[in-house]
Amino acid sequence: MLRDEVFDVAVIGGGVVGCAVMRRFAIAGAKVVLIEAAADILAGASKANSAILHTGFDAPVGSLEGQLVQAGYREYLEIHTAHNLPLLRTGALVCAWSEGEAAQLDAIVAQARLNNVPGVRLIGAMRARALVPSLSTRLVDAIEISGEYVIDPWSAPLAYLTQAVALGARLLFKAELLSGRFEDVWRLNTKVGQVRASAVVNAAGLYGDVVDARLGFTPEFTIKPRKGQFVVFDKAAARYVPRIILPVPNEITKGIVVCPTVFGNVLIGPTAEEQEDRTRATVETQTLVALTRRATEIIPALEDMPVTAVYAGLRPATETKDYRLACRPEQRAITLGGVRSTGLTAALGLAEHALRLHEQFTSTRLAAPQIVSQVCVPNLAESRPRDWQQQGCGEIICHCEMVTRREIEAALASAVPPGDFGGLRRRTRAGLGRCQGFYCNASLAAITNGHLSTPLAVPAEHG
Repeated sequence: MLRDEVFDVAVIGGGVVGCAVMRRFAIAGAKVVLIEAAADILAGASKANSAILHTGFDAPVGSLEGQLVQAGYREYLEIHTAHNLPLLRTGALVCAWSEGEAAQLDAIVAQARLNNVPGVRLIGAMRARALVPSLSTRLVDAIEISGEYVIDPWSAPLAYLTQAVALGARLLFKAELLSGRFEDVWRLNTKVGQVRASAVVNAAGLYGDVVDARLGFTPEFTIKPRKGQFVVFDKAAARYVPRIILPVPNEITKGIVVCPTVFGNVLIGPTAEEQEDRTRATVETQTLVALTRRATEIIPALEDMPVTAVYAGLRPATETKDYRLACRPEQRAITLGGVRSTGLTAALGLAEHALRLHEQFTSTRLAAPQIVSQVCVPNLAESRPRDWQQQGCGEIICHCEMVTRREIEAALASAVPPGDFGGLRRRTRAGLGRCQGFYCNASLAAITNGHLSTPLAVPAEHG
């Protein structure tokens, strides 16, 4: 029974930050439990992003966010091979499309130097078009950032959490936090029962302020959900976008990006739209048309390119652009709030930061395990061999994304199996292609029958 256990740390929220925190504390020797309201990890803000591993070149100079982004960047480069995580070195171009934007580029280069980010330099429009010949001739000037990468936004947190599970971590899904009370330990009331823990880390993303309130704290920030809509172009578009194409950022947003994905597509987005709803991120035809038009202004060759998918996600913005981090040693509580566009990169840095904050809670040191087993996740990237290219792969279930039955069954039998169809898609790419599952959903429903806590409906049979 959960009531009979006392965990060292309870992590609330199964996004990329929560998964990274679970891994870091488990490696340090803590007995950890994840409390997640949804049926699977990455169900909130972490499921929709541009999947860029940022250098932090444009972070506020001297900021904690900049330090954590760079720490996460370094650690990802250190561990990606051991975990079989893809890393597509594309580099990036910051493109100025007007004289006014071009006038800002010197300041961006200077900021990168103050942030100690190498490989950032003005290269001019002619050199930029030599690197990306498909760029519009309207380009005025450009900066090259050689150290930017594209990664798999879903396999990375899955690897983090899988390693934590290998070290004994416990996972609770559909376990929305209802309330919490700290006495000698935390007593956390969830929809699946009470959990006791010596310390708590709030990594609840879009509900970070709500969770702080339910823990009995006066929230120090208010989440203001910011919707970002994306358009995904067909794989044929990839030859036109070999690098990440960044805009000159403004005070509100980093702006709309055109970039390749590790899955072989090209995406454009996100928009930045404030809304009140924390759960639903709708797509609007008018906005998607505008995004597509913007893509073709940047890369004219995309004009006749088919669109594979559209989607939208929410980012946990707050009143300020800064991360909203808090430590309450007397109550042994840490809040990692307001983590938005750089969260995928900064997650590992945030996890290490949380571990250092936790050291303030007690003089007793955690005992790290003598052996930390390495965990490899399946490769979903097009830059390396896929399962369908291997001997004995068996039946291909999703022909758009070339996903095999063996991959689907392996995901269902894994240490962190999917809890719903979204989780299955993120672990295998099934249903993410041109038909968006139209042809493979019936087979997927049959294969996953009895495995998903939120099942995929099986279409009715016709006589």
